[in-house]
Amino acid sequence: MTARAVRRVVIGVCIGGIAGMIAGSIANNDGAALTAGIITAIAVVCLMVATAVTGGATVGSGERLEELVDELVAGGADEATVRSLVRESVKLGRQQRAVESPN
Repeated sequence: MTARAVRRVVIGVCIGGIAGMIAGSIANNDGAALTAGIITAIAVVCLMVATAVTGGATVGSGERLEELVDELVAGGADEATVRSLVRESVKLGRQQRAVESPN
């Protein structure tokens, strides 16, 4: 499941949760309103965790990278050279991220 799909599910849950909170309040049912609010909060926390774990990337992005490597190798590129390029790219990306957001 992609991060975009998780976001869409969470948005749907939040819309439903807000409607549930409003309906519960109108019906003078505090339990229903509270339950809808808690479900909404849990959905948002799940989104935060999914974003933190994936860095906002597609969960299956490693699979896509393998497909691209396979395409290059099938096209005649040396597999060891392609994989070395991927490793160096990852190192560069990590260095750039460390420079942009020092902790």
